[in-house]
Amino acid sequence: MLDKRKVEVMTRLAFYEQTEGKEDFKVSEYYRRDYSSLHTICSILWVTIGYLCLVGILVLIWLDELLSNMSNTLIMMLTGMVVLGYISLVIVYAIITSHIYNEKHKDARQRVKKYNHDLTRLLKMYEKENK
Repeated sequence: MLDKRKVEVMTRLAFYEQTEGKEDFKVSEYYRRDYSSLHTICSILWVTIGYLCLVGILVLIWLDELLSNMSNTLIMMLTGMVVLGYISLVIVYAIITSHIYNEKHKDARQRVKKYNHDLTRLLKMYEKENK
């Protein structure tokens, strides 16, 4: 005989496994700090590559003007602006990315805990039925 509660729990478990569960199980294998740090480092690398490309394109666009007005003061000022811009961009981006991935990990862990709780409930239903 089929128990309606068992079918509901099994359906909820199967649906979760097929949708969010795949990603959540991968995320929850990591400690929150490790997961956040890994993704923050990857994001910083991509921001660095993007920033270098942007600076390279801007240098190529204004190359004639830079060469005609070249002086030590101008070069030092532009280099300082580029470095400060990069540092501020990386700091802001790292803070935002870290927050996003901390929340993503926390949410995934909560869903996995709920999944485990439902799994335990289903096991207890089976044990109760077999007694």
